[in-house]
Amino acid sequence: MTIVDRSMEVRPANSTKLGAAACEKDAEKLEFIEEMTVNTDKVQEKVLAEIMGQNAETEYLQRYKLGGATDRKTFKSKIPMVTYEDLRPEIQRIANGDRSAILSAHPISEFLTSSGTSAGERKLMPTIQEELDRRQLLYSLLMPVMNLYVAGLDKGKGLYFLFVKSESKTPGGLPARPVLTSYYKSHHFRARPFDPYNVYTSPTPAILCADAFQSMYSQMICGLLDRLAVLRVGAVFASGLLRAIRFLQLHWQEFAHDIATGTLSSMVTDAAVRDAVAEVLKPDPGLAEFIVSECAAGDWAGIITRIWPNTKYLDVIVTGAMAQYIPTLEYYSGGLPMTCTMYASSECYFGLNLRPMCKPREVSYTIMPNMAYFEFLPHDSAAATASGPPPQLVDLADVEVGKEYELVITTYAGLYRYRVGDILHVTGFHNAAPQFRFVRRKNVLLSIESDKTDEAELQRAVERATELLKPWGATVVEYTSQADTRAIPGHYVIYWELLVKEGEGGRWPGKEVLEACCLEMEEAMNTVYRQSRAADGSIGPLEIRVVRGGTFEELMDYAIARGASINQYKVPRCVTFPPIIELLDSRVVEAHFSPATPKWIPRRNY
Repeated sequence: MTIVDRSMEVRPANSTKLGAAACEKDAEKLEFIEEMTVNTDKVQEKVLAEIMGQNAETEYLQRYKLGGATDRKTFKSKIPMVTYEDLRPEIQRIANGDRSAILSAHPISEFLTSSGTSAGERKLMPTIQEELDRRQLLYSLLMPVMNLYVAGLDKGKGLYFLFVKSESKTPGGLPARPVLTSYYKSHHFRARPFDPYNVYTSPTPAILCADAFQSMYSQMICGLLDRLAVLRVGAVFASGLLRAIRFLQLHWQEFAHDIATGTLSSMVTDAAVRDAVAEVLKPDPGLAEFIVSECAAGDWAGIITRIWPNTKYLDVIVTGAMAQYIPTLEYYSGGLPMTCTMYASSECYFGLNLRPMCKPREVSYTIMPNMAYFEFLPHDSAAATASGPPPQLVDLADVEVGKEYELVITTYAGLYRYRVGDILHVTGFHNAAPQFRFVRRKNVLLSIESDKTDEAELQRAVERATELLKPWGATVVEYTSQADTRAIPGHYVIYWELLVKEGEGGRWPGKEVLEACCLEMEEAMNTVYRQSRAADGSIGPLEIRVVRGGTFEELMDYAIARGASINQYKVPRCVTFPPIIELLDSRVVEAHFSPATPKWIPRRNY
């Protein structure tokens, strides 16, 4: 095997492999990307030394007796790989108000709430003020790369549907909120300097409006008023953009009325939002007639390019669980390109897509080595971590093309060798920096948007619901599930095969009982799911589809016919293969939906 020292690969300072920059400012950003990716290993070594040096006196690092060492060898030999549960005691102390240097020498400024959950609640990810600068730096690289592929983006605007979500405070008084809510409320976003390549149709007060309906309504009407200037349409996730289209389907008549009269609907009550929209809303009967003509017939194919005819691409995440929305987006957009520009999470911002106009299935992200210290757990060894010797983690510059790894990070904010849970596939290199395709979140079974439901959680939900069947002498023989995204919003579908005890007072449970089972399952889901259902409306009511007896035996026969071992076969708890879904749906005898939304109350403290 040949070992290549990538840290010695140095390119001339004025060269770039990415392409000709659109302007001088872009040239500086592109050269920064080249510098980081040429010297990947050297940058990583420096980042680790900085993190370990500035946090050397923290309680966490002192525990491992590093003696002030900041080198890789000492770090790897003494610092263990951890999960959120391992760090929970330290995180809870900080949340409760302990201001000593527990994880980071810099004060923890807030907690970013992860969409992943622990014990049914959002995880709290510590962050420090300087991380905003790091995130802003990564954001600043996106348009210079996009400008290499799409010309003239400074001549128009972006129609982006961006939202803040509810936030709370920990007992110690620190904010706890989603990472994008943190960013949108930061000085970096609210006081961002004018950039012709980053002009949005949505006024900042509309983005910052906490009421999801008012925020969506005002952002959509501003997008309609400026429709000819729109060159790109987007949201963070594909599901968010589809929710916006669904919102237009439901409210186009109100939009037409407001635009015709130049008056904003009374449903928007936020004063700051009303003032912002008033600056652009003037009577325009012609535009109102156009909206009616496009929407009244109910033909929504290509609606994005019909209403916003100058749109060059969609800017949405369509990797991982979001890939299920690609066909629907193609339908609404008339086949516009879909760009996935950035890879980030609550724990850390990772990198960007240097080929943003590629097909969704070809998306690979280049991790920027200045964002954190990155290591990779070979995926085939991940299962052995509990029983065997500690696995050897691979450095960023040393991963191998074609292999899969679980991402492990060490951050300036105090996460050390933390398992993020993302499974990545190495597709190639840009200079010395590897490029990764996002495969999936580890252990995630069902996901519609930012929700993540694993197998254990689904099992608990089914068990809770089946308690309601006991008075009827009924039980669930077998079950599986799917995330159905054919309608907007998508929803969870649970397939049940029931058994009713005969001759012992058993009766087939009625409609009300099975609907109650749907709601009981939703009540058992984690807080991210329940917020999406009750507050955001981004997930539809859970559905139980009851299949006839013997269906799961047929499912096993089908799997064995396709080569599965009869000795090792077990019922999949989630199905995605279309023929299997068709088989299940063809055996459905009745279907029931949750009759109400599950309870969800914004947490005031953690």
